[in-house]
Amino acid sequence: MLDKEIIAQLQGIFSNLATPLTLVVNGAADREDTAGMLEFARDFASASPAIDVKEDTSPTIEKAAVLALWRDGAPTGVSFCGIPTGHEFTSLILAVLNAAGQGKNLPDEALRRRIEALKGPADILTFVSLTCTNCPDVVQALNIVALLNPAYSNTMVDGGVAPEMVADYSVQSVPAVYADGRLISVGRADLGELVGKLEEAFGSESEKTAIDTAPKKFDVIVAGGGPSGAAAAIYLARKGLRTAVVAGRIGGQVKDTMDIENLVSVPLTTGPTLASDLRKHLEKYEIAIFDNRRLVKAELRDFPKRIVADSGETFEAPALVIATGASWRRLGVDGEDSYIGRGVAFCTHCDGPFYAGKRVAVIGGGNSGIEAAIDLAGICTHVDVFEFLDELKADEVLCERLSTFPNVDVHLSSAVTEVVGDGKKVTGLKVKDRKTDSVSDYAVDGVFVQIGLTPNSAPFSTEVPVNKRGEIIADTFGRTDIPGVYAAGDVTDVPYKQIIIAMGEGAKAALSVVDDRMRGEIPS
Repeated sequence: MLDKEIIAQLQGIFSNLATPLTLVVNGAADREDTAGMLEFARDFASASPAIDVKEDTSPTIEKAAVLALWRDGAPTGVSFCGIPTGHEFTSLILAVLNAAGQGKNLPDEALRRRIEALKGPADILTFVSLTCTNCPDVVQALNIVALLNPAYSNTMVDGGVAPEMVADYSVQSVPAVYADGRLISVGRADLGELVGKLEEAFGSESEKTAIDTAPKKFDVIVAGGGPSGAAAAIYLARKGLRTAVVAGRIGGQVKDTMDIENLVSVPLTTGPTLASDLRKHLEKYEIAIFDNRRLVKAELRDFPKRIVADSGETFEAPALVIATGASWRRLGVDGEDSYIGRGVAFCTHCDGPFYAGKRVAVIGGGNSGIEAAIDLAGICTHVDVFEFLDELKADEVLCERLSTFPNVDVHLSSAVTEVVGDGKKVTGLKVKDRKTDSVSDYAVDGVFVQIGLTPNSAPFSTEVPVNKRGEIIADTFGRTDIPGVYAAGDVTDVPYKQIIIAMGEGAKAALSVVDDRMRGEIPS
C-alpha cells in the first residue's frame, strides 16, 4: 500500500525512534477494510524496529476498521477510523513522534498544564475528509490532548468510510468535533481554541494551571503570527531587539488558503506551506514564540505596553506591533450560529462534497464567493448566489466563467435575513430584495458564507482608534495615535488585503519601531 519511496522517507523520520510503539488494528477479520488497514499498518511499521503491529478482531467501531496507537503496551488514546492517508498521513506521523516524546509540535509549558488540568473522562470523535486542509490541524491538536491527558481519547473518523456515523451525528461540515456525543467545535481551530472549548465543556482543575504571574518582558511584542506579524518580528530581531510573537497560530488566516499564485517570485505555493515557511524563518532568529494564545486584554496608553493572554500570562514591552489579521465575516442573522456545521459552512474545499447532488446557496459576490460558486456548480444540482450590492464585485474573468454554468442563478441587491432549519439541518433562506423590500423563501440544503473578512481588533478597540469597519487606523508608517503602538496588515485600514501587502506593512511597522527608538520617542 505504501510505496518504497514513502517508506524510505519514514525510515529517515523514525531513525531515532526508541520508545516501543504498537499499531493495533481493530476490526472484523473478514472485512476488506480491516485487511487494508492491516496492510497499511504493516507497511508503516516496517519503517522502524520500534513499531510493531497487532490485530484485534473485536471491532471498536461497528462496520469500520480502526487503527489505535499504543505505547509501552498501553493505549495512548489516539485512534484513526479509516486509513489515515491524504492530509491525515501527517497526523499519524506526528502522533507517533509525539507519543515517543520526539515531536516538534508539542505545546509549551503553559498550554501543557492547561491540557493536563482538563477534567474528564471524555471520548472525542473528530470527523474529517481526507482532502480537507483544515482537518489535520484539529486532529493533531486533539491527539496531543489525548497523549497528555489520560482521561481523554481522540478518534479521527474519515466520513467516507463511516457513512452511518456521519448520518447518526448529522455531520455536514468538517472538521466536526464531538466530545461524549456533544458537538463542541466545527471548522478550523488551533490547539489553544480547542483546549478552551474543552475547558468550557468539561471544566478544569484550575489549581494545576497556576503559572508565574510575573510579566514576560521584551523590547517589542508582536501580536499576531500571520504574514504581517512574522515580517515585523523578523525585521525587529534582525535589528537586535528582544522580540516576542504572541499569536493564536503562526500563519494566521493564510493557513486556510489553498493555492497562492500571486506572491511575487513564488509562482505557486499553498497556505499551509507558506505558514510552515513563516515559522521556519522566525525560528532562525532569537524570537520568543508564544502561539496557541488568545489575547483578552490590552493596556496601551502608558509605558510599558501590556497585553494579557487567555493563558493568564502577561507580556510587557515599550513597543507593541498589532498584526492580528482578520477572520471570516459572519452574516449576523437569525439561524446562522445555530446551524454552523449543520448546513452553514465557510469552506467549499472542506465541506462541498457533503452537498453533492443537493441545492446550495453562496452568500457573497466577490472573488471568494464566485470561486466558491464555480467550485460547487460542478457537484451540486443548483447554486444560488446572493449579492447584497447591485453588481458582482468579483473579477470579470471569474464572472464570465460563472456564466457558463446553467445550474447557477445570481441574485443581486439581495439581503439574507434568516437561515431557516428544522432543528437538525438547514432547509432554506429568507432573502429580502433591497429594491422592492419583498422577502422570498429559497429552499436550500447548505449555505456557504463568503462575505469577506472582519478585523481581529477587539482586544485593542477601546485603546486605539478604529474605523466603522473595526479596522485599526494607522498612518503611512504603521503608527497609531498612541506612542509606542503600531499596527500592520489586515487588522488595519490599509487598502487591499493581500499577503504581499501585509508582509510589507509588517516590515514597515518594524522599521518605524526602530526609528522611534533611535529618536528616543519610545523607551529603550
